[in-house]
Amino acid sequence: MEPWVVATSLIFLYLLATIVLGVIANQRMTVDMEDFLLYGRRAGFVVLYLTVVATFHSAFAFLGSGGFFYTHGIGFWAAGTWTLLVGAITYVLGPRIWALGKANGYITPADMLADFYESEAVRVAVAIVSVVFTILYIQVQAQGLGYIINVASGDRISFELGTLILLVVAAAYLMAGGLRAVYWTDVIQGIWMYVAVWIGAMYLAYELFGGPLQLWAEVRAQRPDLLSLPGPEGFFTPGMWIGMTITLSFGIIFQPHMMIRYYTAVDAKTLKLLGATTPIYLMTLYVPAALVGLGGAVAMPGLDVPDRIFPELLFAHAPPILTGVILAGATAAAMSTLDSILHANMSVLTRDVYQRYLAPDREQSHYVWVGRGIVAALLVVGYFLSVRTFDFLVVLVTLSGSGALQLMPAILGVCFPTQRTLTRTGVLAGLVVGLGVLYVTLVVIPHPLGLHGGVWALLFNVVVAVGVSAVTDPPTQATRDRIHGEVERQIYPETLS
Repeated sequence: MEPWVVATSLIFLYLLATIVLGVIANQRMTVDMEDFLLYGRRAGFVVLYLTVVATFHSAFAFLGSGGFFYTHGIGFWAAGTWTLLVGAITYVLGPRIWALGKANGYITPADMLADFYESEAVRVAVAIVSVVFTILYIQVQAQGLGYIINVASGDRISFELGTLILLVVAAAYLMAGGLRAVYWTDVIQGIWMYVAVWIGAMYLAYELFGGPLQLWAEVRAQRPDLLSLPGPEGFFTPGMWIGMTITLSFGIIFQPHMMIRYYTAVDAKTLKLLGATTPIYLMTLYVPAALVGLGGAVAMPGLDVPDRIFPELLFAHAPPILTGVILAGATAAAMSTLDSILHANMSVLTRDVYQRYLAPDREQSHYVWVGRGIVAALLVVGYFLSVRTFDFLVVLVTLSGSGALQLMPAILGVCFPTQRTLTRTGVLAGLVVGLGVLYVTLVVIPHPLGLHGGVWALLFNVVVAVGVSAVTDPPTQATRDRIHGEVERQIYPETLS
């Protein structure tokens, strides 16, 4: 049997398994928004752990990180800093967001921010930012899926058709089983992805170089520029390193598909354990990514699309059955994030737009069906973006994180009780200025003084938000007592006894 037949068949068998899980999840689901959108707020540690790590690591980790090592070299080890920060952020912020969600029935990030800042304008602004910037993330996953199936089939399935097939499958099991289907498939995908990356990287290291140590020796001999800073293209300056660390930690966590996971936990202890352990998975996945990217730069130089280095090496040097298993793992990596982003955008548009402003008094089943329709619409938008625009996957992820990063002042203002909080006017002004500066520092004058545009935008955002809040009215005392009081009851119970 030809290698492309084996590889493609295994990918399609995997896709069939995800659809079956979606059908089973549909049979277990109740017609209720909390069940459809939040897994009934009953996610335990194992399920939550695997869905968080699988959602965080996506085509970005499986394909994009290898492509970045291939192009820019060892500077991408900065990944270690943002994966550590993700754990710390989850440990500190996760229980606070969980407590407020449970006490007040929040479903989306905009629910929490609009409630605290007593502003429908805040709700709309947060919903817009959440959807616009995570649509870029849909593009990342869809492009990754297109690359995988195109290479696996030996160009017999086009990038465009492969992208469409895999988008449809992810949308199908999400529409069938809601977040339960996403979580169940993520459990499989999280395990499969991690094992596949390590097996694939180690096999290639031994096949091409005789082992990881020999791989490093060859890179040092043939491409020493990949082992230097700021790298062969001068990308990894200190300012870019700091910027990527911030945008790929806080910026990813503040995207709706990650924040919503905090609402779904069964209790606060689960989130603390999650924060303490997720860096183990997140950090160690970049070790095989470095082997693939750096080794690939020596073994297969001059690749037109660096993000394709892992599947290209597998198809050229690995046995068909192993290639198929690993590329199915790559498919799992992309789909585990794609389904979560589709779900998050569905939740935001259903809850914060449709239910809030268009049809506030309908039955729960009505909103579930509206959510399914929104998924179908998002599929069309994501497909259009994927086949019309191309860029480094890591660049797209950083851009997506830079936008969500602008929610940081507002979120911290809710989660940390202080004597002088931000105001709705300050939050909105800071958000508008931050997004404006983001455009300037990413498009007009990219990364001034070598500091990532997302950080410049955040700095201006914070200054404006704090300055405007100093001269405008804060949330009412009753709201602050209710929301900050809940944080204190859950996080600092000893101070209230």
